[in-house]
Amino acid sequence: MSSSGSTYGDVHRYEPARESTAAAIAIVLLTLIEIVFVFLFTYGLMQGWALSEFGNMFLGGVLALIFIDLAFILALYRKEFLPDVVIVKKRRRKWEDLYIREEQAEGERLGGDIDPWETVKRAVYPYYKR
Repeated sequence: MSSSGSTYGDVHRYEPARESTAAAIAIVLLTLIEIVFVFLFTYGLMQGWALSEFGNMFLGGVLALIFIDLAFILALYRKEFLPDVVIVKKRRRKWEDLYIREEQAEGERLGGDIDPWETVKRAVYPYYKR
C-alpha cells in the first residue's frame, strides 16, 4: 500500500508486520534466557569470580552470550513486529547545486576553440607565431 504523491512526508511503501505467534514465543524464551545470563553475570561479579583467571574468562563468555542473545531478540522483534515503511524525504542540496551553474556542467575545453596543442606550444614558447 502506498500513497500516490511524492511530496515530502508521503508514505511511498508500507508493508505491515507479520506479527507471528512463533516469533513472540521465541522472544519470550530468549528474554528468559537473557534474564538468567544477567543474573549469573551479576552473581559472579558479586562473588568475585573475576579475580581468578578462569572465572574472568567465564564471566567474559557470559557477557558475550548476553549480547548475542540480546541481538537475536532485537533482530526477531525488528523483523516480525515492525512494519516496513518507506517515506519520501526532502532532497538536500548537493555541492553541485551550490557551486556549478548549468552552462558549466560540461566543463571548459583547454584553450577554448583553439587546438589544445597550439595552446601548449604558446605556453612553452611565448614567441611562437601568432
